[in-house]
Amino acid sequence: MALATRTDTGHERRPGQKRKPPRKPSFIGSVWRSTIGKKAVMAVTGLIMLAYLVAHMFANLKIFFGPGDLNGYAHWLRTLGEPFLPHEGFLWLARVGLLASVVLHGVAAYQLSRRDLAARPRGYAHQRRRASYATRTMRWGGVILGLFIVWHILDLTTLTVNERAEPGHPYENVVATFSTWYGNTIYIVAMLALGLHIRHGFWSAAQTLGAGRPRRDRALKLAANGLAAILTCGFIAVPIGVMSGVVS
Repeated sequence: MALATRTDTGHERRPGQKRKPPRKPSFIGSVWRSTIGKKAVMAVTGLIMLAYLVAHMFANLKIFFGPGDLNGYAHWLRTLGEPFLPHEGFLWLARVGLLASVVLHGVAAYQLSRRDLAARPRGYAHQRRRASYATRTMRWGGVILGLFIVWHILDLTTLTVNERAEPGHPYENVVATFSTWYGNTIYIVAMLALGLHIRHGFWSAAQTLGAGRPRRDRALKLAANGLAAILTCGFIAVPIGVMSGVVS
């Protein structure tokens, strides 16, 4: 008499019963598990965050036109999309999208870093110094920026650490935070890290998405350096304006 056999999963299979074919991984899962897929996710989410940073920088520079301009812009953002969207609905959609981009970018970067370390042979040292320097800059820059995002939200969104904050008055809150030495120090260090991150990240994203060509390399490097310089200077201009008394 034939007996049922036990499969690897613990279920009994009777004689003549066909084994179920293994489930094929989904396309999204296959892409995420591959190194190329993770790099593509990093490139796309990086470009999304870069577009946000450009818009955010121009919005920040409204502070030089007085409280009416900056506070008016903040009010416009809160009511954008009404009545189709609820009050601050657009802001929350943007926040969720940015949070998803930051999380995907950070997780992909961490996992790629672990794979890179695991793939290195023993005794690996002093090879590809330029690439290693760029990689270390990106890793530590990412950590600094991640910590800064938490501080920035507590400082100017929830107003938790901003002692002189006035809810609904972003101009006054920005002046308050940049009237402290620690507020200026944290912000300027983070913006310098951001500049280095963009400089290397824009170049890497272009290569990953297939935009890199020998004829375009020089233009891409100029674009990466230019974007990094413009964004760094644009963001740092605000605390310098407050410290110098131009913004008060």
